[in-house]
Amino acid sequence: MLRKISTIDFKSSNTTSGKTVLIRVDYNVPVENELVTDDYRILKSIPTIKYCLDQGAKVVLMSHMGRPKGKVNSKYSLIPAGEKLAELLEVPIKFSEDCISEDAIDVSKNLKDGEIHLLENLRFYNEEIENNSDFSSQLAKHGSIYINDAFGTAHRNHASNSGITKHFATKGIGLLIEQEIKFLSKKLSNPSKPLTLIIGGAKIDTKIAVIEKFLDLADNIIIGGAMANTFLLALDYKIGMSLAEKDKINVAKNLLKEASKRGTNIILPIDFTGELDSFGSGNITYADAKNIPDNMFCEDIGEKSIKLFTNIISSSQTILWNGTVGVAENPNFAVGTNRIVDAIIENQLTSIVGGGDTVAAIRNYDNSLIEQFSHVSTGGGSCLEMLSGKTLPALEMLKK
Repeated sequence: MLRKISTIDFKSSNTTSGKTVLIRVDYNVPVENELVTDDYRILKSIPTIKYCLDQGAKVVLMSHMGRPKGKVNSKYSLIPAGEKLAELLEVPIKFSEDCISEDAIDVSKNLKDGEIHLLENLRFYNEEIENNSDFSSQLAKHGSIYINDAFGTAHRNHASNSGITKHFATKGIGLLIEQEIKFLSKKLSNPSKPLTLIIGGAKIDTKIAVIEKFLDLADNIIIGGAMANTFLLALDYKIGMSLAEKDKINVAKNLLKEASKRGTNIILPIDFTGELDSFGSGNITYADAKNIPDNMFCEDIGEKSIKLFTNIISSSQTILWNGTVGVAENPNFAVGTNRIVDAIIENQLTSIVGGGDTVAAIRNYDNSLIEQFSHVSTGGGSCLEMLSGKTLPALEMLKK
């Protein structure tokens, strides 16, 4: 059984001093010019941090950022996340330029009650994603209580959320994960039909298992983003210079075949907007899916696709959405994603949105709209895996 943070005693038995709590958070947030451009995940981590501080604890935070492939890279530093957290909490944050060095561990051991210490990017070490036992052991030296509040990585078996758990007698989930489980478990038990899954983004391989599972659960699966290009190739369409995973064409063919067998509708874009000659050229154009020029980059769905997608959305009762349907960070190619937002909200559907890019796109369009979705999950992959009936490895480890 998962232990909730509210059941944990944060006071040391032989002293009035608070214990040191090591919290796995998810600060994998977008950064431009060394500034956080979307702080949603940081904001959602604050209730757990404040709860621990209110109990008199000392707090050590650890997270990953991006995919630095085991090498120190300033592009993926957590310094901007720490600065944003300090701004939001209005308290200073201690920061260590490493996560397992003796200096970093000493900072954690010498924290005073109410102080916060943020460690540098866990993925500067390959040992993190390898779930290395020695790496887990070093991380565990930062605290006497372990709390996992990183729902976005709960579907991964990594050192900081899986291997580390065996080093703590007192461990549990934070308020964010508790909230995610409570809502998603309720919706999983009896989703209102028709259920439509909207999948976007670039890569099929990270979402194959989810799509396969939802072939039995969903009535409709809308596919957008660069992922749709791979499916179009599977149907012998030409996609010009657009991004696609050509080594996954057979995977897409098999998914289309299985969907047909099971009576699930897979809906692909039928037209696009994009650019000619090169990505970022500014030479914007439009084309039907059957007539894409050889020199075109498809970067958003067109008006016909918008009408097709939004009609399906409006006839649904439940929407699960992970991944934008265009290059939404560019206003020229955020139109399709924005119209999907409008359609979900206008029809007052049960709506579950997951994934950092999707949440950022909604907030960029109109930050006030984020509260109108039924549930905004901080973890796209974890959210979809849980809704598809899978267990989340990091949470299973907390039960042992």
